[in-house]
Amino acid sequence: MSGIKTAILDKQGMFAEGIIEMLKNRTDLGLTFSGIFSRATELRNHLSDHKVELLIMEISLPDLDGLDFIPQIRSNEKYMKIMVLSSYSESKFVKKALQSGADGFISKSNTFDELVVGIHEILKDRTFIAEGLHITPPARKMQTSLSGSSMSQPIYRDRFLIQKRLTRREQEILHLITQAKNNKEIAAELFISDQTVGVHRKNIMRKLGVKNTVNLIKFAMEHQLV
Repeated sequence: MSGIKTAILDKQGMFAEGIIEMLKNRTDLGLTFSGIFSRATELRNHLSDHKVELLIMEISLPDLDGLDFIPQIRSNEKYMKIMVLSSYSESKFVKKALQSGADGFISKSNTFDELVVGIHEILKDRTFIAEGLHITPPARKMQTSLSGSSMSQPIYRDRFLIQKRLTRREQEILHLITQAKNNKEIAAELFISDQTVGVHRKNIMRKLGVKNTVNLIKFAMEHQLV
């Protein structure tokens, strides 16, 4: 029996299997399942030979930023429906996902019934944002530092969130810093001034809550940022 060909992209295999088992009981959705994928590259390879009409995906992936992967999918799969089902529900992620081409966004803290409603909505060509999620963050005092505990440990320990604190240029410079390159060497490689590199270095350390280059390199290695 044909149905809406559905794939799940999530590094948590047991969670994905559970979602499929629950969705199988919802015959009103009319889904058939083409597979569970833990990495973006696995799904990309699958899409080269198989049609997927509905993708349910996490944005935190082991091999690629899901927010960057969405527009890659969308460029080739214009009619695929994409539902983000994520542990990360901050407004900036919701906004970026929808801007990148996702049709819906739901948090893993929402209910299964809400997921079903969301799937119904996006299959009707409507945009869906689950209860409790927002595009625009509520007014509040912004967090200015990643450090704050008595042990001066970073508040955000999750690799995905940490990387989102850094700009692309800062991530690039951090990678070169971990190769023990000084400011002049980095500047020459990136065709910028060593003063600019110095500013970026200070900003990176401030954002990650470290005081010197040695601790910066250690932090980057421990959190697999490079």
